[in-house]
Amino acid sequence: MMVAATIREKLTAAFEPDELLVEDESAKHAGHSGARVGGQTHFNVRIVAKSFEGQSRVERQRAFTLHSPTNSSRMASTRCR
Repeated sequence: MMVAATIREKLTAAFEPDELLVEDESAKHAGHSGARVGGQTHFNVRIVAKSFEGQSRVERQRAFTLHSPTNSSRMASTRCR
């Protein structure tokens, strides 16, 4: 299974998001540490979910990291709302 599909599946199960965008940005990181041929190493994730309502930015990020299906160091950036 593709890493992006796994990320979508796990985050959907954990948060039932109203909006979820998972973009593979590996090409932007080619040559950087951790990058590999074939990509699937760096992702931009935007998630909007009712479960984040009333939480601070730090609390949302902690919840995301806790439920992240992959090492969150693979995330080039995340935005939780």
